[in-house]
Amino acid sequence: MASRIHLSAPDIGEAERDAVDRALRSGWVAPLGPEVDAFEREVADRVGAGHGVALSSGTAALHLGLRGLGVFPGSLVVTTSFTFAATANAAVHAGAVPYFVDCSPETGNLCPDLLDEALTALAASGKAVSAVLPVDIYGRVADLERIGAVAEAHGVPVLCDSAESFGASRHGRPAGSFGRASAVSFNGNKIMTTSGGGMLLTDDAELAADARRVASQARLPVAHYEHDEIGYNYRLSNVLAALGRAQLSRLGEMIARRHAIRERYRSLIAGRPGVRLLHDGGLDAGSDGGLTAGAAGHADNAWLTSLVFDDPAAVAIVGTALAADAIETRRLWKPLHLQPVFASNGHLVTGAAESLFDRGLSLPSGSVLDDDDLDRVCSRLSAALDAAGVRA
Repeated sequence: MASRIHLSAPDIGEAERDAVDRALRSGWVAPLGPEVDAFEREVADRVGAGHGVALSSGTAALHLGLRGLGVFPGSLVVTTSFTFAATANAAVHAGAVPYFVDCSPETGNLCPDLLDEALTALAASGKAVSAVLPVDIYGRVADLERIGAVAEAHGVPVLCDSAESFGASRHGRPAGSFGRASAVSFNGNKIMTTSGGGMLLTDDAELAADARRVASQARLPVAHYEHDEIGYNYRLSNVLAALGRAQLSRLGEMIARRHAIRERYRSLIAGRPGVRLLHDGGLDAGSDGGLTAGAAGHADNAWLTSLVFDDPAAVAIVGTALAADAIETRRLWKPLHLQPVFASNGHLVTGAAESLFDRGLSLPSGSVLDDDDLDRVCSRLSAALDAAGVRA
């Protein structure tokens, strides 16, 4: 049986093994330690943020970021419907109620015009909005200049969910440096990994200090254990931070490999009407579209390469054909306003996210994918596209 080809497997080598061994030999195996301190500095420096707080997950970073923005129980957090559930879950963890706004049909990122319309309508109806939470979808930084301007005009702070976009940039400004704060993820399937983990990035020293304190069970700085508020066990392990530092040193080469993989897919579908790459169908206003060098050599980090078909039936045909050869694919995000757990939440939608869900499919994109496996994927994909009627 052919070996399984995953969507985005971790890219781990000798540098990572040496780093983990270094941390284990140091004796610092619990949360916090010198590797955590160094990892926070290195990630913050890479994106140009004043502070980084290393945490156990990207969700934890979102939760504490919202808390630091003053999100309060019963208020609304306005976010995109086209994203993973963790984005909205973090708002619920903070006591807020997610309100969903649709995306751009070309990029999948939150639509600034719809955001303005939603915030205007919510203000007119007397609804309290405590934060805007845009998401950088599949490695493309959202139009955060316009989103930030809209939010500022309505007096609402912005926390950026940059879980999928670390290493990307927009107009030369790195993902993770926008808004009052940004949250990045180092989950096992991300562009780089600490196995599990994330980081809150901000220039706001008070927000960072609050997150750092609360993430360590909100223990007060006295000789005994003293607490005056509820805290969380959210801090990152020293061992995992060492892994992250090794991954960070290789980030540029890993992004370059993902772009090379994307170029193979782009060449394969060239001249086939009825299919496009998600981020090739149009650009956010003012976007460089991934063509201008950014922090890691590319504006878009190419985390996942996704196809969008004119005919929704092609999604199942192609996905089933690749699965028969042990090649993993995945449907694009099911809109959160369609998820049972959020069925009663308010939303402003145009059908863009629903269309992407119906017509989109992500392909194996990880930097660990070697040429032989990529040849196998492309061969099977070409035959599957023919079978789906997507022919040159």
